[in-house]
Amino acid sequence: MDLHPGMKVGLFGGSFNPAHDGHAHVAETAMRRLGLDRVVWLVSPQNPLKSSHETAPLSERMASARAAAATVGPAMIVSDFETRIGTRWTVDTVRALTARYPGVKFVWLMGSDNLASFHRWRGWTDIMRLMPVAVVARPGSQLDSRTAPAAARFARFRIPAAQAGLLPSLQAPAWTYLTAPLNPRSSTAIRRGEAQSPGGG
Repeated sequence: MDLHPGMKVGLFGGSFNPAHDGHAHVAETAMRRLGLDRVVWLVSPQNPLKSSHETAPLSERMASARAAAATVGPAMIVSDFETRIGTRWTVDTVRALTARYPGVKFVWLMGSDNLASFHRWRGWTDIMRLMPVAVVARPGSQLDSRTAPAAARFARFRIPAAQAGLLPSLQAPAWTYLTAPLNPRSSTAIRRGEAQSPGGG
């Protein structure tokens, strides 16, 4: 990845099974509000919290991520970094990237649906202490995510959304919650729709 010291870079991890315009909405919102130079879509080999039998092959998910990322613009990078370093744990990915790209101002990006279960992630408190985190509101999860265990535990490190542009330069732990016009698309709904409509109609 072509990343240089001083760059502000969002890391957007997920299984992207498939990627869709809701993901693009999160990436675009974070990029605009945080003043990011790049957003790296990290396509996971397998989400540890999700069933593997429902997960499409990595090549298909990479292709759908590239298609969704392309709708945002050329500052989007789609990567299989986790597969290449042999991990499926975000905390390992974060450590590896910060070691490989010293001086890059990374921010972990997630939809609010992920914040609600963030406390179940391996090493989640380490992630919060390794880099700033930006949470983008997603439909149906705003209330849960605002009362999520992770939000409560790190409440005093939350910065107002109006100051989100400062986040990439802040020392972790630091996080913010961004609201934007909500996009209701979800990978689960898309998969269910495809299962019900084999013809894709």
